[in-house]
Amino acid sequence: MIQLLSTKILSPKQKEILQSSGIQLTEYNAIDIEYKDFIPEGDFDHYIFTSQNAARSFLRAVDKLSPAKRENVLEKRCFCVGEKTSSLLNHKGLKIIKTSKNSSELGYFIAKSFKNDSFLFFCGNRRRRELPDILSKYTIRYEEKITYNTIFNTEEISGLFDGVLFYSPSGVQSYVSRNDLKNITAFCIGETTAAEAVVHTNKVFVAENQTIESVVKSALTHFISKQEQ
Repeated sequence: MIQLLSTKILSPKQKEILQSSGIQLTEYNAIDIEYKDFIPEGDFDHYIFTSQNAARSFLRAVDKLSPAKRENVLEKRCFCVGEKTSSLLNHKGLKIIKTSKNSSELGYFIAKSFKNDSFLFFCGNRRRRELPDILSKYTIRYEEKITYNTIFNTEEISGLFDGVLFYSPSGVQSYVSRNDLKNITAFCIGETTAAEAVVHTNKVFVAENQTIESVVKSALTHFISKQEQ
């Protein structure tokens, strides 16, 4: 029987996708998210979001503003990584200028098309360096606002797994802090997560879409095709 580990507790519907095919699932939360209290303000032209958690924390902060301040904040144009991140913001009425697959792609787009504008970058305490490095390289004015903390659950997981499902670079880092990923297949939600996973295993697959369901389905498709060979 195929043994999979999810580094995030899945919903009943997501679990059913695997279990209905006879796959044995183990799951735990490799990371916890702690949202911070802050005021989304500053003299910047646009906002940048590279994660759903940053968008959720931002929207929580917006809900606490006075109607006048809220209206002003929601008029800003946004640049995002990931369709889910964009969807969260767009649902609240924010205008999305660009949605990229990863931070590097977004950084170079900004450097090429908006190099004279200024940006407020909402991120977590463990944000990666790709985007800040690109913005700094092209002398684009920006400021970081830490909106949430990512906390590692460094747990040693017992069992022999055929694959591990990852949903963020931090999830990979948390898992490998106590567990070995060598010779195990990693299924990743996006290219940034895959870039972290490939440091620890040469068996890495990137989901077609940046959603949990897509990660789950990519693992299912991979192992079903192997069984049919």
